Amino acid sequence: MNTPSQRLAALRDSMREHGFDAWIIPSADPHLSEYLPEHWQGRVYVSGFTGSVGTLVVKADSADLWADSRYWEQAEKQLAGSGIELKKLGFGKTHVEDLAETLPENAQVGVAADMLSLAAQRQLQTAFASKNIRLNHQSDLLGGLWAGRPALPSSEIYPHKAEFVSETAAQKLARVRAAVKEKGADYHLISSLDDIAWLTNLRGSDVSYNPVFLSYLLIGADTATLFVNQNGLSEESAQCLKTAGISTADYHTAADALAAVSGALLIDPAKTAVSTLQKLPDNVKLLESINPSTLFKSIKSDADIAHIREAMRQDGAALCGFFAELEQKLADGETVSELDIDTMLLAHRSRRPHFISHSFGTIAGYNANGALPHYSATPEAYSLIEGNGLLLIDSGGQYENGTTDITRVIPIGMPSAEQKRDFTLVLKAHIALAEAVFPENIAAPMLDAVCRAPMWKAQCDYGHGTGHGVGYFLNVHEGPQVISYHAATNPNHAMKAGMFTSNEPGLYRPGKWGIRIENLVINRPVAQPEETAFGKFLCFETVTLCPIDTRLMDIAMMSANEIKWVNGYHAQVREKLLPLVEGAAKSWLEERTQPV
Repeated sequence: MNTPSQRLAALRDSMREHGFDAWIIPSADPHLSEYLPEHWQGRVYVSGFTGSVGTLVVKADSADLWADSRYWEQAEKQLAGSGIELKKLGFGKTHVEDLAETLPENAQVGVAADMLSLAAQRQLQTAFASKNIRLNHQSDLLGGLWAGRPALPSSEIYPHKAEFVSETAAQKLARVRAAVKEKGADYHLISSLDDIAWLTNLRGSDVSYNPVFLSYLLIGADTATLFVNQNGLSEESAQCLKTAGISTADYHTAADALAAVSGALLIDPAKTAVSTLQKLPDNVKLLESINPSTLFKSIKSDADIAHIREAMRQDGAALCGFFAELEQKLADGETVSELDIDTMLLAHRSRRPHFISHSFGTIAGYNANGALPHYSATPEAYSLIEGNGLLLIDSGGQYENGTTDITRVIPIGMPSAEQKRDFTLVLKAHIALAEAVFPENIAAPMLDAVCRAPMWKAQCDYGHGTGHGVGYFLNVHEGPQVISYHAATNPNHAMKAGMFTSNEPGLYRPGKWGIRIENLVINRPVAQPEETAFGKFLCFETVTLCPIDTRLMDIAMMSANEIKWVNGYHAQVREKLLPLVEGAAKSWLEERTQPV
């Protein structure tokens, strides 16, 4: 079974044998992670679509891949000839609504229990109720068909260096316990891997680019058990857990341990898989809310922020070296492809202190490829960087003192007036958000309109969100805050001092080019006054340090204040990075930060 069509045929045979009318393969694992170990990448295995998010729905006579606008062009290319049709999210129905409408009464829909959150299960059951469609998660058809399925990862688990940790695991555990008690729960189960890594002050590499490890954490009033691959714990990690009062048990025994729980159990229904709760006693009361650790983790301490600023300096210095090398290669007429960008970036970042890895797969898209927000060049399909056009580079690094994420666009050859117009519109949007002042605790999605206003005025827009939370030597995508008008607002989206978020508006011309300008920002209190008659207000401190290409700016489109912002930002970049660079990197930095 080497092709998607062959794998679809085998899955349909199994569906008929077991009486299923539809089978769902989401992008999920038992921890409801965004980025998955290969063991749970069943949707990729069956469909051939490699985007990080998407849901495959297979029926007897059709198969649909549901994806949002970030992946439409990629999905259309990768699904060609597979027998799978792309369904564009954002235009009408979801896969849940489609199944409820198109399946007959009393149909049976299957999905693996370890890829289904409790929240998703309820959504499906509610949608199916009127037609008595049964949701069955007792089987895993794909597991029986997937020859050579990758094993579970088992990387070494190591402590986050003490010099970069501002709060002990014991202190974090005490904070979480207090929140659990306040909610009236006797126990709390954490399934999300970044929450567990944050709370334990341990790191791993079970998921590409994310320094996390497969585990569950069950917290009681006076007990805490980490369910983990115990062979992966270094001696130092084991001692750290012991010091924090956390015992360990085998990763696969978490569901069994829940059989002994009594009273009330606090879980995050969006981050807890149905399979994890399958042995929970019926008399246990489920209390549902966001994990307290998710909220605590989103607010970085002053010490964390100081480390993040230094990580940004080092990352900025690495980028100066990279861009200087790239531009020299191109000037010398050397052949450079999109594939070379990742290798070059890694070489420069690897020379900086405390670097661990990239924080996600580098996106380097030239011209039309830049119009694909999550484009990934492959040895089979990539472009050479030559002629005239725009090169979009979205990349980031994992440092022990911070996580970075930055997007820059540079001109290759001579940019057109239309390209400069588009770039300047995105820049105006970026500046609008960077300079925003907003009430403390405002829902983050509401800030999206501030950023998009300059683009909406020009009747332009982009399909992805404007900002996501970022971890501290953790996942590059972190909640709960999200700056996107597509997100439903709730109290967990409140913007608080210390949150670390991206500012990344974009503009994409399919078949032509893509533009995105991304910096990371930290919520800081407005300096004076600290509190007004209308409450406390926050502003953004931009911490990413790398020039924004002035060659693409149409100065005639910019206000005096916007020009002042660019010059002020570049003066700050130059001041903070000059001591870290020399030679060609220094010359590049000085040239690219000249006032406009």
